[in-house]
Amino acid sequence: MASDERPKGASALWGSIGFPLKRHRSPHGQVTAVSMMKDEGPYVIEWIAHHLAIGFTDLVVYTNDCSDGTDSMLIRLEELGLCHHRRNDIPEGIRPQPSALNYAQAEPVVQQSDWVMVFDADEFVSIRYGDGTLDDMLTATKAQGANGVVITWRIFGSGGVVDWSRAPVTEQYLWAAPTTWNKGWGVKTLFAFDAAKWKLGIHRPKIKAKWVETEFPDQIKWLNGSGREMEDYFKFRGWRSITRTVGYDWVQLNHYAVKSVDSYAIRKMRGNVNNKKDKYNSDYWSLQDRNEVRDDTMLRYTERRNQIIAQLLQDPELKRLHFAALERAESRLAELRQTEAYHALVADLAQASNVPITQIVAKPPQARDKEKIAALMSDVEKRRGAKAKTERAAQPKDPVEMVPMGSYNHGDLVPMPAIGEVFQNHSMKLPDDPQIFAAHVLPLIQAGKFERGLARRLPVALQPNARVLELGAAVGFLAGHCVNMRADLTWVLQEDNAGLCAMMLRVCALNNLAFSERFVFSDQRLGDNALTVAQALIALHRPQVLLVGDARITPEVLDHLPTAGIDQLFMYGRWLESHHAAAHTPPAFTALEGFDTNILRGYRRHAAISPE
Repeated sequence: MASDERPKGASALWGSIGFPLKRHRSPHGQVTAVSMMKDEGPYVIEWIAHHLAIGFTDLVVYTNDCSDGTDSMLIRLEELGLCHHRRNDIPEGIRPQPSALNYAQAEPVVQQSDWVMVFDADEFVSIRYGDGTLDDMLTATKAQGANGVVITWRIFGSGGVVDWSRAPVTEQYLWAAPTTWNKGWGVKTLFAFDAAKWKLGIHRPKIKAKWVETEFPDQIKWLNGSGREMEDYFKFRGWRSITRTVGYDWVQLNHYAVKSVDSYAIRKMRGNVNNKKDKYNSDYWSLQDRNEVRDDTMLRYTERRNQIIAQLLQDPELKRLHFAALERAESRLAELRQTEAYHALVADLAQASNVPITQIVAKPPQARDKEKIAALMSDVEKRRGAKAKTERAAQPKDPVEMVPMGSYNHGDLVPMPAIGEVFQNHSMKLPDDPQIFAAHVLPLIQAGKFERGLARRLPVALQPNARVLELGAAVGFLAGHCVNMRADLTWVLQEDNAGLCAMMLRVCALNNLAFSERFVFSDQRLGDNALTVAQALIALHRPQVLLVGDARITPEVLDHLPTAGIDQLFMYGRWLESHHAAAHTPPAFTALEGFDTNILRGYRRHAAISPE
């Protein structure tokens, strides 16, 4: 907040009261957020502070029909030189959000901005790139010759929070939908603005008609949220990411549509920005209350945001308005809690929270009308779309090294508190826990195809009546499946990762697999002494088959294991993730044929050579 330079287009009210906190001065010019608010009083200060902290130079907010002091707070912020408040006087027949965008199109602050992004009061920009600021991210964007970033939503749920709290939204709610959940892939666009060429939109701007058939579309280069170039079609239409364009590595837009049950109850009873009938019902809650994956990236901003909040509340009038809004919300909530409708809502939402993510329907299914879409396209859009499709089809695929993709997340894993939905995978039932299983694996579990190649091949490959020692058994899926398929096997499971062990116990319970003489769980850990512990386990259990999933059993460790009684050796999973490049056959073993070496490496002991 280094400069008190007056923004271009500011009203006479802006900065009319001296205040120590000044607007940010960006090397990229005037970087403006445009938003709409109605009765967002309890959240205004945090939303303003957060977006000042990440580097917006200007915040233009439109309000209509506020009853909780939201407009008064924004007017005060304009007087302090930190925000631009504008009235959204809505013409008959126009919805509030499009009305505000029509005003914003002609607003001097917006018209003279270098970069513009339109987003809502329940949306917070979260930047992973660099130091977490727009300055850093825009520098990287411009370094690629780009002039826009398409930022995908990340849906954040209630996290099980029921009660009202004054704590910051971005600290209360740290559970979100998986990044693979395409129903949460709506976007908002930060782009270099030229009022003569662009018409503002809710999700993305639209090229004005007279520029469509010019060279202007060729000058547009937008990146996705991972810093990769967007496809050409998005210059003309689209409001959400697709599989080819989605990305979260640089930036995402955290969407806190529901917050706690109490917050939702207050919101449901005060209308909404688009006046949609019965929008805030239990179906909407099921859609937005997604809590499958923890994401605490926002905590990087805590210190700076809190500093700005403290500075804002040094203004006595803003402080009075802020706490009045909080007290008004809490008073309203106290009234609601006395009603049957409130308690019915709480019960409905508790039931809605239990709807599995795989059963969520965002809206009634509607087939794409290709003819209707084609009729709306300009000739230039059709030509460019056809060209891009042809180029994609003709482009040779770059050869890539087949690197095994892991089935599990890394680090200290903690299973979800509740099991959630369970899916049949081969002979085993598995929960689709996103804290344990990698994001790309969840759809496979839901489709019943988890580790399909291993599940099909390994039970057939194991020798008869084998004693199997598995070092790094993960969640016990392969062990359980193999003993289900082969009654002659004895299996010893060993695993170091505490989170995977916890999930193993859940999986065994789900599948009625009790530990016994035939199905043994070892509590020994490889730790930092993988060779010594592995030697001890082999000596204790005398396996004929050794199955290695733990990467600490390196090729060098394998060479020093006592394998005299071992007839078959297999490596898979996390071992292959780490050692897939090792072209190494252990001493006294020969490679088994017929295995995809990206999912399983199999070896058998050399046949004994008879003396002549």
